[in-house]
Amino acid sequence: MEHEIIAAVITSVIAFFVVYLTTPLLIKDLEKRNHTVKDVFKKGNVMVVRPGGLSIIAGILASEFALYAFFPTNEIVAIIITTSLCFIVGLIDDKKVLGGWFKPIALAVAAVPIIFLGAYDSDLAFPIFGEVKIPVLYLAIIIIMIVITGNTVNSIDVMNGVASGFMTIAGFALTISLFIVQNYEIAIASLPLGFASLAFYKYHKFPSKIFPGDSGALTLGGMYGTLAIVGQVEIIAAVALLPAVVNSFLFLVSMKKIVEHREIKTKPVEITEDFKLKSSPDKKAPISLVRLIVSAQPLSEKQVGSVIFKLGIFSGILAVITSFLMVVKI
Repeated sequence: MEHEIIAAVITSVIAFFVVYLTTPLLIKDLEKRNHTVKDVFKKGNVMVVRPGGLSIIAGILASEFALYAFFPTNEIVAIIITTSLCFIVGLIDDKKVLGGWFKPIALAVAAVPIIFLGAYDSDLAFPIFGEVKIPVLYLAIIIIMIVITGNTVNSIDVMNGVASGFMTIAGFALTISLFIVQNYEIAIASLPLGFASLAFYKYHKFPSKIFPGDSGALTLGGMYGTLAIVGQVEIIAAVALLPAVVNSFLFLVSMKKIVEHREIKTKPVEITEDFKLKSSPDKKAPISLVRLIVSAQPLSEKQVGSVIFKLGIFSGILAVITSFLMVVKI
């Protein structure tokens, strides 16, 4: 037990402080190279640097390599490789806006190392009812899950602090759940996700000094999906990520096709004269979680983020309850 506690402390500290200390350096470097984008929800011409994925992946890889020294398992190797590939996919998309199908296909490829390493159990666990054996179908689930978690986290990265704050909540909910189902090694391996997100939130929160970009969002989403698979907590992970999943589902259904967010001409929300967000009156505008939140009345960017965090906390609590039900046998 002492071995596990030491590993948990070391990986957590590394993940947090690598991101916390490297992000300011990354901000300065991006400013020098003029890698900035307009913060559309701010008054005036406010420019924010992006992408911040490099500091996030640095913290995650440093901590996971340190953990591998304690637990040299294929599961940790799978986390390292798949998360790194998701980062590369996002970095490519940060540098050049590609078609809507690029990310799903590329993320599907990023999931392949999990299969090759055998870092999964083909039994899908459900609350109370136990496990279902689906050896062939589960291979497809692996691919689909990385695509979904990567894109859902990317799609919820809509305003200051939301992606990093939401993933801090979801990441720690997943960690607690993994401890409850007694998958201790993967629980420890999941700690860097929460701590890296928390450290980045320091600079990403309202008003943002840096945006994660696709490289940051896909890194967090890809790692989350990989942890769910290697930790055998796919259902629990889906529950914790529910607000982001709902956002992606609404967007996909309303658009009726996969499309890159930056290619959308009609936005889901509009900005009022006092710089609050309101639902777009255009019937052709895509439906999103933010559009639903502001449908009753206009809200400030900070207020919308607060609502999303509350939804995240609620889903995280549901995920923890689900993990308790996982250990209940009928």
